Amino acid sequence: MEKALHEDIGFRVISGNQYPDHWTINQFRSRHHKALGNLFLESIKLAGRCGLVKPGHVSIDGTKVKANASRHSAMSYGRMVEEENRLKGEIESYLKEVEKIDKEEDKKHGKKSGNELPEEIKLKSKRVKAISDAKKALEEEAREKAKKEQEKRKEEAEKEGRDFKPRKNPEDAKPEDKAQRNFTDSESRIMKSSEKSFIQAYNAQAAVDAETQIIVDAFVTNVADDKHSLPPLVEGTIDNTGKIPAEVSADTGLYSEENLKVLKDKGIEAFIPPEKISHKEWRNMETLPPDKIPDNITPKERMRRKLKTKLGKERYKLRMTSVEPVFGQIKEGRGLRQFLLRGLEKVNSLWRIDCAVHNLLKIFRAKRRLQPAV
Repeated sequence: MEKALHEDIGFRVISGNQYPDHWTINQFRSRHHKALGNLFLESIKLAGRCGLVKPGHVSIDGTKVKANASRHSAMSYGRMVEEENRLKGEIESYLKEVEKIDKEEDKKHGKKSGNELPEEIKLKSKRVKAISDAKKALEEEAREKAKKEQEKRKEEAEKEGRDFKPRKNPEDAKPEDKAQRNFTDSESRIMKSSEKSFIQAYNAQAAVDAETQIIVDAFVTNVADDKHSLPPLVEGTIDNTGKIPAEVSADTGLYSEENLKVLKDKGIEAFIPPEKISHKEWRNMETLPPDKIPDNITPKERMRRKLKTKLGKERYKLRMTSVEPVFGQIKEGRGLRQFLLRGLEKVNSLWRIDCAVHNLLKIFRAKRRLQPAV
């Protein structure tokens, strides 16, 4: 952008021939990330006024984007316990040794009081505090998760007319040993990328109008699993567009019977495979006539058979021409491979800014195509 402000006439007109450097631009973006993220909703409304929001079929997916942190800065809860005990033991041993050789330490420190801690111990003390804080955060998350799960079981029992007797106190919940925390960006998580490697990342979600490639809802989560994202994306799509989509397609990562029920309750037809299948296998599978789907089968088997029908194949294919290309345009075309800010709130705003830019480019190109040739 800094370069464009010097070389691009359009940018120079918008900026009034002002030339802020990259640091100033970055500070502005960081300071106003919430307001800039809200431009995403405005871009959807503008696309709607241009006739580009027609959510007859919406495709949903997620993509992993690197966090501004190294995965080597992360530590599991089990390792935190071990490391905290080890460092505390080293510090305690050092302090005991200091008491024994106090006179020698006075000579070593000269005019100093001798009470100053060496840098090595100071660093270890800081590390102990950082580990202790991370442990407390993971323990609090575990308690909150246990409370929510208990509330959910209580609601289910009340619906079924059963008495609910909690077996465990949520306040006693402990994190799993593999639960991890990153010391650079504590809200990012280690996730498996599409290249099958493990990266420190966030999970960026999007719902895309299959006909126009306009993004109709988007947010970032720090949960690697996509399943939980479908209901809020569908709700967001309805809120942002004022329309209930007729159909929703997604990959197997978003399949669950609970998600199918959410879509059915809203009158939305779902096209979500229960198992992972490659594009080649999907293209070569046998096509079934629609009348061969019996009524007395499980939801999973019904979905398998529906996706083998001609209609099922046609509708599921829309994923490959909508949400997947959109992620390619954002990540490959515009280079969003890593978030530069840290923290879930800030990266969520950055993702929505990029989605707004995507929508504005779609609007610009659509309007240009409609202009009569001179």
